[in-house]
Amino acid sequence: MKNAGELKEKKVVITEKSSAFFHNNVDYCIGTGRMGLALTQEYQEQLKLVQEEIGFQHIRGHGLFCDDMAIFQTYEENGETKVEYNYTYLDRVMDSYRKVGLKPFLELGFMPEKLASGTQTIFYWKGNTTPPKDYEEWCRMVQALLRHLMERYGTDEVVQWPIEVWNEPNLCGFWENADMEEYFKLFHCTFDAIKAVDERFRVGGPAVCGGTDEKWIRAFLEYCRKNKIPVDYVTRHHYTIEQPEHEGHYDYSELMRPEDGFANLQTTRDIIDSFPEYRGLPIHITEFNTSYTPKGVIHDTNLNAAFIAHQLSRLGDVNESYSYWTFGDVFEELGIPFAPFHGGFGLVAEGCIPKPTFWTFAFYKKLQESGGRCVYKDDNLVVLKRPNGNYLGVAWNVAYNEKQGNETPAEEVRGGQDAAVGQNARAAREWRRKLEIQFPAVEEEYCLLTKIVDEETCNPLKVWHDIGEPAHLTEEQKKLLRESAKPCLKTERKQQHGGSLRVELMLEKNAVIYFELNAGKVNPDRGYRYEKVISQLAN
Repeated sequence: MKNAGELKEKKVVITEKSSAFFHNNVDYCIGTGRMGLALTQEYQEQLKLVQEEIGFQHIRGHGLFCDDMAIFQTYEENGETKVEYNYTYLDRVMDSYRKVGLKPFLELGFMPEKLASGTQTIFYWKGNTTPPKDYEEWCRMVQALLRHLMERYGTDEVVQWPIEVWNEPNLCGFWENADMEEYFKLFHCTFDAIKAVDERFRVGGPAVCGGTDEKWIRAFLEYCRKNKIPVDYVTRHHYTIEQPEHEGHYDYSELMRPEDGFANLQTTRDIIDSFPEYRGLPIHITEFNTSYTPKGVIHDTNLNAAFIAHQLSRLGDVNESYSYWTFGDVFEELGIPFAPFHGGFGLVAEGCIPKPTFWTFAFYKKLQESGGRCVYKDDNLVVLKRPNGNYLGVAWNVAYNEKQGNETPAEEVRGGQDAAVGQNARAAREWRRKLEIQFPAVEEEYCLLTKIVDEETCNPLKVWHDIGEPAHLTEEQKKLLRESAKPCLKTERKQQHGGSLRVELMLEKNAVIYFELNAGKVNPDRGYRYEKVISQLAN
């Protein structure tokens, strides 16, 4: 067991030839609660903030066909029951998404009550999770929806929106009896119906969660092979906690070893590639987070931010995309939350207060936008080199207990050594970490910029606790919490020595640090001497 204050040191040497694999698709998709929540003001305010600071491409959520969206309608005429569709709320939601630059990742579910074969529901908002009583009617509804969207937003645009059939059918709560054959029937008829509208649509499944994922994914592909279904991609979910402990309104849980989760994801890749006709098929993780419960207290913490930083560095190793569940805390699966910090899935808490994990995504988005290539990656650090020769990266220090393994107190790793990734399981990771990174330097002077998120510099949860854990925030308290939720920005002038430049990053417990190293001299105005200004202030 290590002491919480112990300093762990690592030296990393980047060379001109350094290279590492890093597939960063951080902005491809973000999750949301059921679509009907998009009609509320707080939802739209949180979404606007997320899009302004991060900017995702797609959004995926439940409840497209649930009764609160009111799409599937019936009426009686001359003694005959007829069907009609109402797209009033659908248009309002889709328009709001497009306004902030989002395209839907269409999850087809759950079942409209009037089309359902049973009465089983899930969640506070009672989404029906039974098969359709009439599969042809279900397919007509899906086709009508797509044709309406194509007419409203343009065919060439809408056919680019990915589609997923249902959600977690391997769980009894989400699909009656977790009936595998019945789900395959639903997928098959839905796939054919969508392709009949336009073959360019991309359709995937089975959207399973962990536990029976290997069994379901293998059986799913066997069914597709047997029935010659050219499925476009495979979808699954990824959560990384042990069984939570319930206390009052909240769930407390321990994190799994990251390597166990990554190994589980690898099995999906291996299963797919064992089918010659599906080898290389893309995998979309349409939900991932640490905890799978919307009252998982870990979601609000700096620990979550640091752990997710590690996840984002490697989720692209075998997956095309990975969608964080969810962007905001306007969410009602288990009822209305009692407090602003309640362990909700979101990157943003009530009052548009960014949680620490919000910045993890913002930092990775900066890496993506840089156009840089990865020159180094390990369990604590990702470094990219921009086309202009400057560097940027993200570092993190996860402080949590694991059940096995240990780590050498000090390490020296040369650039691009991916073999170092995941080789040392951590035990009792409750220490500070100092990373010393040596960069090749061409210019004489550089500016080092860092943005720091840790338990001291960016921790709205602690501030909320210190002011008494108010359940109902005043506007003044919301403003205070938003102020406490900003990264700490620091800058420093650096000079190279002998063709190299050394940068030290001190990571406190559960820290995430974004950094940039940009070449360039100071260009003062005539007569302006910064050193003289500072010396006068000192006197």
